[in-house]
Amino acid sequence: MLLLKILFLEPFYGGSHKAVADGFARCSSHQVDILSLAPRFWKWRMRGSALSFVRQVKNFSDYDLVLATDMVDVTDFKALAGPKCPPVAFYFHENQLSYPLEPGEKRDFHLGFTNIISALAADGVFFNSQFHKADFFNASKRLIRKMPDLRPGWVLDEIQEKTCVLYPGIDLDPESRGVPQVQANSLDRPLVIWNHRWEYDKNPKAFFSVLEKLKRRGILYYLAVMGERYDTVPDDFKGLEQRFDGELLVCGYQEQADDYRTWLAKGSVVISTAIQENFGISVMEAVAHGCMPLLPNRLSYPELIPEPLKPDVIYCDDADLETKLEHVLVEPEAYQEKAAALSAHAAGFSWRHMAKKWDEVLFRTIRPGRSRN
Repeated sequence: MLLLKILFLEPFYGGSHKAVADGFARCSSHQVDILSLAPRFWKWRMRGSALSFVRQVKNFSDYDLVLATDMVDVTDFKALAGPKCPPVAFYFHENQLSYPLEPGEKRDFHLGFTNIISALAADGVFFNSQFHKADFFNASKRLIRKMPDLRPGWVLDEIQEKTCVLYPGIDLDPESRGVPQVQANSLDRPLVIWNHRWEYDKNPKAFFSVLEKLKRRGILYYLAVMGERYDTVPDDFKGLEQRFDGELLVCGYQEQADDYRTWLAKGSVVISTAIQENFGISVMEAVAHGCMPLLPNRLSYPELIPEPLKPDVIYCDDADLETKLEHVLVEPEAYQEKAAALSAHAAGFSWRHMAKKWDEVLFRTIRPGRSRN
């Protein structure tokens, strides 16, 4: 395989978007140059990032491939770049056709249609899970049916032909050669991990509600609330120090990767209550460090867990989550072997492994007669 020079366009360089760009650039065999914009004003990023990126590239002939994420308008970018624009691969972290809306927010279908047309204009289209791929095409069909006439159903067939799933990698200790070294846990109670964004779509209300119920019943645990926070923080995060005065060991984003990994390695269980998740990088990072996951039976989560372990990991509703969490907290030793098996499975998503897959798939994007999986 020839080595490529790849231009990576990330207009929302924060959170999982930043982690994917940095992880791939660090571990790829290809040369990857990142152009990025600050992670704010996401709607304006979709409208205007192509204009900003085009002006930053001196010579498009220097690159073999452009890898753009879903907040780039590919049609604008290719038109402005002109005939020297190399093939463009389009990677979906999320899409604006089905992303859950905040209370009182109305969906802007123009943004969703931008996703569709960008996928049509791209030379290769990649989704971060099977769930996300199916969700995008189902939502696209619903939007096209809303059109009063000239419904372009054919575009979805064309997009489907150049589409595949490409799981993101996860960021483990660069010195690790496989499963992370799980520290001996000196805590006298199991530690519950929250390492997701502090936003409404991660459904913190359900998470804290279950923990408060167990606390009232005398179930002992510690709590680590990490993850990134932005300008608007849901009310569910207010007063955590008072509500969990005997449990909360850490509260806030861990700036240093080593500190973050240390808390993950101390964790006993990581929980997701999300209503939006197209992969689950934070969950898989925690699982790789030895945390037992408890995940809802929706979104991308079921496809990430080996079938034999799903009965212990996947819950069907909040009551089931409460029951499963109580078992893990009361008898953590009963889950050690399962957590170890899941840790080995999750470590397979490290960038050290996944970058090779990305390198191969992206290489095929620039070649005539390329095959798709």
